[in-house]
Amino acid sequence: MNHNAANIFGYKKYWAQRFGPAPELPMSMQQMQQLGWDACDIILVTGDAYVDHPSFGMAVIGRVLEAQGFRVGIISQPDWHSAEDFKKLGQPKLFFGVTGGNMDSMVNRYTSDKKIRSNDAYTADGSAGRRPDRAVNVYSHRCREAFKNVPIIIGGIEASLRRIAHYDYWSDKVRKSIILDAKADLLVYGNGERQIVEIAHRLAKGENIHDLKGIRGTVHFVKQVPLGWMEKDSTDIDKPGAVIVHQSPYQEQPACEDKPKTSGDEKVIQFKPIANKQRAQTVIRLPDYEAVKDDPILYAHASRVMHGETNPGNARALIQRHGSREVWINPPPLPLTTPEMDGVFDLPYSRLPHTHYGKSNIPAFEMIQHSVLIMRGCFGGCSFCSITEHEGRIIQNRSEDSIIREIEAIRDTSPNFTGHISDLGGPTANMWRLACKDPEIEASCRKPSCVYPGICQNLNTDQTPLVKLYRRARKLPGIKKIFIASGLRYDLAVETPEYVKELVTHHVGGYLKIAPEHTEQGPLSKMMKPGMGSYDRFKQMFDKFSKEAGKEQYLIPYFIAAHPGTEDKDMLNLALWLKRNGFRADQVQAFLPSPMSIATAMYHSGKDTLHKVGRNVPDMPIPRSVKQRRIHKAFLRYHDPKNWPLLREALKDMGRADLIGNGKQHLIPSYQPKMAENPLDKSQPNKRPFTTKYNGIKTKSSPPKLRRSK
Repeated sequence: MNHNAANIFGYKKYWAQRFGPAPELPMSMQQMQQLGWDACDIILVTGDAYVDHPSFGMAVIGRVLEAQGFRVGIISQPDWHSAEDFKKLGQPKLFFGVTGGNMDSMVNRYTSDKKIRSNDAYTADGSAGRRPDRAVNVYSHRCREAFKNVPIIIGGIEASLRRIAHYDYWSDKVRKSIILDAKADLLVYGNGERQIVEIAHRLAKGENIHDLKGIRGTVHFVKQVPLGWMEKDSTDIDKPGAVIVHQSPYQEQPACEDKPKTSGDEKVIQFKPIANKQRAQTVIRLPDYEAVKDDPILYAHASRVMHGETNPGNARALIQRHGSREVWINPPPLPLTTPEMDGVFDLPYSRLPHTHYGKSNIPAFEMIQHSVLIMRGCFGGCSFCSITEHEGRIIQNRSEDSIIREIEAIRDTSPNFTGHISDLGGPTANMWRLACKDPEIEASCRKPSCVYPGICQNLNTDQTPLVKLYRRARKLPGIKKIFIASGLRYDLAVETPEYVKELVTHHVGGYLKIAPEHTEQGPLSKMMKPGMGSYDRFKQMFDKFSKEAGKEQYLIPYFIAAHPGTEDKDMLNLALWLKRNGFRADQVQAFLPSPMSIATAMYHSGKDTLHKVGRNVPDMPIPRSVKQRRIHKAFLRYHDPKNWPLLREALKDMGRADLIGNGKQHLIPSYQPKMAENPLDKSQPNKRPFTTKYNGIKTKSSPPKLRRSK
């Protein structure tokens, strides 16, 4: 991809660089005084405990800004009941940066059944209740109350996924763009380094926050469409109407192998032709908030258009009216180059929790302290996942040398390192250095996925560089074992058998987690996931190479219950597959409609938004009711006696009472143990913590266990 943005480390440093890097970013006035500071230039407010590690967003942004010469302070998990905690570092000279933390605050606090979680992995000692619901909104209001005239910039996953009008699962309604609810001045979405560096330097030069328009990866207000811009109505691009069946999602757009043959890429993607220069000055008018909040079809239409404008190479600006205010969404930020990525990860992180926490245990830190992030982004495009929406589908890679340096730093500085690296990965384990073979095609492609419905012929799938990285890392002195714990994209892995052999032989600790998500084509087609043929092919390789290595190793498959497009019979067939293959899931995950995802648009509208939507289009199956969602989860845990009463009732209703009995051919027995709980009995306590995936992060520190039945 053409990269015309300024290098984030190429700016002239701010005068405060004379203070040098802090051992850890200050969280108190006393620490500021020890550093010789009389004030902070920038204060970051976060819903997480402050861990100075590159896996924690506030640490990355803080250290990147510090490298520009700015004095950066951290307010971590403040008491939001008043503004006092927001004053403890004094008034920042430039701005407040507000984030809910590494996880969305609502996902962090509530299960997919809307029950309050009993712990928080991003808080000292795992304590729950240390952040408010909708933390970005609450923190922003308190910052404004503390210092009325200080600019407020919101960012992170919570703000990023709420940048336009969005369906909110917890209130069951469409909410406004979060920039309005938070009363913020500017919203940064996606990976924020490039945007926040430009913003900080421009504010430092005396520019007004309200004059910072047109920065990629930001959202702001405008009074009207600026002079020189052409406004294009979203219905000219994707008119809601009858569905025309096509093989690929977003059927009115070409496969990415359709390389542009003219300078006007509008012709290629079947939009009305306009020149490239005009395209750069074109803004797409989305339906107003007042329209989409009451009309699920228009909401689905707006979602389709928004997801069509996510490639930094060809995305156009969006505008959406909210009452009397116009929200302007700039195109996504350009990905960081490998030297920039290396620069971000080479910053002087202490790699430890702030000393403020003493000997307290922070579960999320314990899980990642000896892991190494090697890349960002994901081109999988799974409809239920927010990784692509937040980080983009163009992979941002670190260099091999940078990764090796971090492994050596862990070995040499971590106080409790035992020689084991817990992960070399990222959003996925095996997309490092994978990209489109042609930059021109990459810049013009508008497909939501590079691997669905099949792997694009223009995608480089060679994972040999990753094999070389693994081998080099294993040879480092003091490194006993390197595990691969990130989710593996197995349909890509099988394209390089040498990679599968290397992985299975050296980097699996008995179990390897992969995510087929389902066995049935109905839900898989709505998830944009490959069929079970890819799983079977990978399993054959996994078993073959495990046997050759003389190891007894098992796959841990993840599955999702109650995803849009799933019927009861789909979950029954999945349960039968689990039993045939001898799997017993100890913990299961149910679909959680995260803000702005494609699957959430399906959930809210009842339509298949991978194709054109219209009022005359039949609804798709959406498991909404509490009972149906429980039935779907119960099928995943068919072996649990607590679920048997519910499953017996469901099987009888489905006309499959033949699966109830005490033989091997039956799914569940006809008898009931005396001590088994009924899942519909609300008098029984819910003792089992619920685990769900969101933005590639688990809410528990350990993966779900999966046992082989005897």
